[in-house]
Amino acid sequence: MLIVDDSEAAREMYAEYLNYRGFWTITAPDGEAAVAIARSVRPSLVVMDLAMPGLDGIGAIRRLKQLPQTRRIPVILLTGHAVQAIEQGALEAGAAAFLTKPCLPEDLEQHIQRLLAG
Repeated sequence: MLIVDDSEAAREMYAEYLNYRGFWTITAPDGEAAVAIARSVRPSLVVMDLAMPGLDGIGAIRRLKQLPQTRRIPVILLTGHAVQAIEQGALEAGAAAFLTKPCLPEDLEQHIQRLLAG
């Protein structure tokens, strides 16, 4: 699983929790790094923040969905912006789920389990 957030604290919190729960995680600080890592590692799922410098979450999702080797990887988009237009844009870009921050690790895990089971 790939955790993408420009906040090191957020990346590490989610990665530590998910590792403890039995998931294998890697992290990336931005959308560009996320696309590069996903292309080479092909994680089972990506958890990505919306607001990042450079390539934002929606732009990174669009790139992932355009590449044959990453288009089937489910992406959960996390954001502190609970605006319906952003959610619609995220879903149109190919996000499998849209969650608002603060998002407890336990709640994120429930969405991850649902997507990986489906």
